[in-house]
Parts: sequence; C-alpha cells; structure tokens
Amino acid sequence: MEYVYLGLAVVAIIALLWVLRRASDSSKANTAASVRERIGLEEAEGAPRRKRRREIEAEQQRAAEEAQRREEEARAKKAKPKKKEVEEEEEEEEVEAAKPEAEEAAEEAADAEAKAAFKEGLTKTRGGFVARLGKLFGRKKFDPAQLDQLEEVLISADIGPRTADRIFQAVKKGLSKNELESSDQIWKQIRKTSREILAVETPPLALDKKPFVLLVLGVNGAGKTTTIGKLAKKWTDEGKKVLLAAGDTFRAAATEQLEVWGDRAKVPVVKGKPKGDPSSVVFEAVKRGVDEGFDVVICDTAGRLQTDQGLMDELKKIRRVCDKALPGAPHETWMVLDATTGQNAISQANKFKADLEVTGIILTKLDGSSKGGVVLGICDQLKLPVRFVGVGEKIGDLRPFDSAAFLEALYADASVGEAA
Repeated sequence: MEYVYLGLAVVAIIALLWVLRRASDSSKANTAASVRERIGLEEAEGAPRRKRRREIEAEQQRAAEEAQRREEEARAKKAKPKKKEVEEEEEEEEVEAAKPEAEEAAEEAADAEAKAAFKEGLTKTRGGFVARLGKLFGRKKFDPAQLDQLEEVLISADIGPRTADRIFQAVKKGLSKNELESSDQIWKQIRKTSREILAVETPPLALDKKPFVLLVLGVNGAGKTTTIGKLAKKWTDEGKKVLLAAGDTFRAAATEQLEVWGDRAKVPVVKGKPKGDPSSVVFEAVKRGVDEGFDVVICDTAGRLQTDQGLMDELKKIRRVCDKALPGAPHETWMVLDATTGQNAISQANKFKADLEVTGIILTKLDGSSKGGVVLGICDQLKLPVRFVGVGEKIGDLRPFDSAAFLEALYADASVGEAA
C-alpha cells in the first residue's frame, strides 16, 4: 500500500514540474516580444518592406523622367529638321518658285508671237474700217455732232448691223457729254465693248477622250480640207495619234487633196469610193480610231450651201453614225468660214447652227481680207467660240484664237491709220 501512495506522489510531482515548466516558457516568450518592441526590433523586420516600396516609387519616377526626356527630344527633332532635310526643302522651294517665272516667260513669248501674227494678218482690216475710225477720232477733242459718222463707219465694216449698233450705242449712251468730246474716251469704250463681245464662253477641248472625234463643216472654197490638214499636223506635232476620214465623197479630188495633207502630217486617211456613202466612211474611221487607239479622228464632210437641204440631211446622218460607232461622238462640230465673205459668213453659220449642233468656228483667210471685223459679228450674233483663225498660208499660220491679241492687233495704231 505504501508503494502505491509513493507512486502517486511521484506522478503528481512530475505533473507539477511539467506545468511549471510550460508556464516559465510562455513567460519568457512574452517578455522577449515585449523587449523587442521596446528596443525597436519589430521595426527592423518591417523596414525591408518599406524600403522596397521606396525603391518602386523611385523607379517609377525615373521612368517618368526618361519618358519626358524622350518626348522633348522627339519634339526638338520635329521642330528642327536635320541640315540635309532643310537643304532639300530649300532646294524644292527654289524649284517651285522658279516654275511660275518660267511659265510666265513662256506665256509672254507665246503672247508676243501671237500678237505679231495677228498684227500682220489684220493689216488689211486696219487699213479698212479701223483706219476710218482712226481718221474720225484722229484729234484729241471730238465733236459729238459727228457721232452719226461713227455709225456709218461701223455699218460699213461688215461686222453686221446688230453688232455695229451695239458698239455705237455703247459709245452714244455709255459715255457722258464731256466724255463724248474726248477721242481717247471713245476709243476706250469701243475697245471695252469689243472685248465684251469676244468674251464668249469657250469650254476646254475634250482631248482626253480617246479618240476625240471632230466633225468639220463648211461650204466649198472656205478652206475646209486645208484647215483639216493643218489641224492634223498641229496635233501630230504635239504627240497625238491622228486619223483622218475623207467624208467628202462628192467633190472631185477632195479625197486626193486630203491624202496629200495626210502625207504632209504623216497621218493615215480612211477613204471610200467616189460618190459613195460618206457616213459609211466616217463610221469606219471612228471605229478604227477606237480599235487602234487613236487620240484624234478628224472627219471631213462635203462642202455644201446652207440652202441644200439634201446635203444638210446627210450631215445629220453622219452625226448619227458617229454616235453609233462611239457613243457621245462627235465631241466637237466646227464650221470653217471664209473671212473674205464678210456678213455672208455669219448668214451661213446661222443656218448651219439652226440645223446642226455647231460648237465652234474656224475663220480662214483673215490675212487676205479687209473684213477681219467679222469676228466681232460672229461672236456677237452666234455666241460661238472662235477656235482657230488662219492668218497665212503656212501650216503654222493656223493659230488658236486669242481675243486679247486679236483686239490689240485690230486696233493697233488706229489713230495713224490711213483711210481705205
């Protein structure tokens, strides 16, 4: 029994010692933690985390500064190109600046050439009604009582009564009493009105059409076939591929004459049988122009009087077959007029215009007539643009119409002209 009590006492002592040991370890741990907090050891453990945060913020700051630096460099490059780029830009600017000067010089040379050609071609006209005007207004001071003489001179100028009256009324009603006493003022008014008459709307030629089809009309003797040959040579020299259609199958030797011009201009000619159907020749030419890639097809037609209804109907048929061969063709229909016929040329054009869609006028033999003023009548009454004028027999004497050069040549030296 004593041994039992002794064993229990031992067990109790051991249990007590274990409990005391556990309490002692817990107290030491709490004390150590308290001490670490008091001496700042806990801050030392959190410091690495705060240090990492500061490093991240510093890296972000450096990245922002680097991005700003790159942006400033890019702006500086854009605002200040490299020396080579600046030199290239300056060189381009110099070239661009020189272009208008070169173009202006070329235009001035062309204008001077045109003025000289028109002045020579209008010599006889200046010796006619323009010289009479010069004689009438030869003195600085003009007597308004002589205005009736101005009307007489204008009517005799073959510019047509309507156009003559327009110029006369512009002087009579457009100037004050004092201005009517000044020859200079009267001349200015005549020039101004003439310029207004010639200001007919002139659309650019549709030479971008491929092929551009031109139908040429005119009475026999006006110079139609010769004009076609000169046009062919002009456009060939400009690098265009031109084809001619010998649509005048009525006049003897008309086809042979066109072939001669074709040889001169080095262009092919489509021809048919004598007295054959001209519309079939034109149709074949336009189709060939389309198939073989020609730039221009010029169609000759039989010379006719405006009173020949049968031949006028044939022209309408030719227009229809042109459109059949190439929708929209012909793109232009020009009438060739002889300047030496004066007002009769206006009468011819009026009739053709009434029956057909005439879009332009070519005036020939201007150099051989004193009736060059008919250009004013044509523009005033027909409201058609004058496309070309013939001022000589050479190929280069068929010139594009320049209204400014024409007027300057028409009224040049008028005050010292001799009466016809």
